[in-house]
Amino acid sequence: MSKYHASRAILVLESPWELDDKDANRSSVIPFIEGVAKLTGDTEVHYANFYDERSFQIALDCLCKGELESRIVYIAAHGHQKRVAGVDILKLLSRVAEKSRRYHIDGVLLGSCFVGEHTATMEVCLEESRLRWCIGYSAATYWLDASLIDCAILAAMSRLEHDDFLERDVPIETLAEALQLFDPQALIGEDYGGASVALQDAMSFVLQLRGRGQRARNVTGQVWEARG
Repeated sequence: MSKYHASRAILVLESPWELDDKDANRSSVIPFIEGVAKLTGDTEVHYANFYDERSFQIALDCLCKGELESRIVYIAAHGHQKRVAGVDILKLLSRVAEKSRRYHIDGVLLGSCFVGEHTATMEVCLEESRLRWCIGYSAATYWLDASLIDCAILAAMSRLEHDDFLERDVPIETLAEALQLFDPQALIGEDYGGASVALQDAMSFVLQLRGRGQRARNVTGQVWEARG
């Protein structure tokens, strides 16, 4: 008997949130992402928890199996400064980059506070890999609000094909479309000092097009300009 396999997957690597003192691994992005997969069609959700650098590697190895046309990695965990779940973001992104060619990983969405402000690190990890994009938050974002934005981005970027990354316009316009329902001036979180931060100032977008000599670029301004 033949087995059904989708051609795409969203790989969710999630660390326990503990949003309150009674959150015994209750909170999870999984129900949201499963909804995205059903909406987009031909998409599976592959999921694993991680707790530190070693368990992240084990989880990623577990999820990177089989032959698919494309994958997106969604890292969902608490972030602070340059660390996600206590692990340097450079180490996590480097692990994903190493697997990007073999397992056709197109992009990484960092559902973590603050790490998106380190766009230079994101650019370094994209270059010399198959990764085409990386998105992150540069503030401490509200959990539900950010999860809804993540869903919109994942749904939109899941539709892109390999050749859509030959030109800058398609991915930028796709991201702009995903953000259409969200007010750029809406308060989405706080900075390190506790001051409110608007959505437009709380996200970073890095893009690397296909082709020899292409470099990873911070396209945050272009995305918001296209959003209008």
